[in-house]
Amino acid sequence: MPDISPEPLTPDAFSPFGDVLEAEGPPEKWINAGACARFHDRARLDFGHGRAGISLFRAEPRALPYAFDLVERHPDGSQAFLPMSAHGFLVIVAPDTGGRPGTPRAFLTAPGQGINFLRGTWHGVLTPLHAPGLFAVVDRIGDGPNLEEFTFPESWVVTEA
Repeated sequence: MPDISPEPLTPDAFSPFGDVLEAEGPPEKWINAGACARFHDRARLDFGHGRAGISLFRAEPRALPYAFDLVERHPDGSQAFLPMSAHGFLVIVAPDTGGRPGTPRAFLTAPGQGINFLRGTWHGVLTPLHAPGLFAVVDRIGDGPNLEEFTFPESWVVTEA
């Protein structure tokens, strides 16, 4: 089994796969009579056809080292994951190489960070590292299939950082 060391989640490192969602840096504007900082338009939401929907996901927490062989992608829409607790989570992605996933990478989010996968990005399943594993998910709602899965011939292992 090949090993992967998780990287810290940064906007630059994650940009080929999507967006880091966090309230960092100066806000674009102040609203509510100056009592609320607005970090505006932080995700490149993209839906081929259909509409944006918000769903809630509750996933079983996992632990490192974490073995996986399954990745998936959504060809018709981006997919954003916003944790509803103050815990980081594991994000697994892989570049597309001729319609198949290439070598995976793993990222560890910091508490308060969410992510948005770009349309067609190969990614692992939702992998919280702490309970309750509750996330708000913004993705495409519409007719037709929007899921492709790929199973690697051998498992990859994400090790402790």
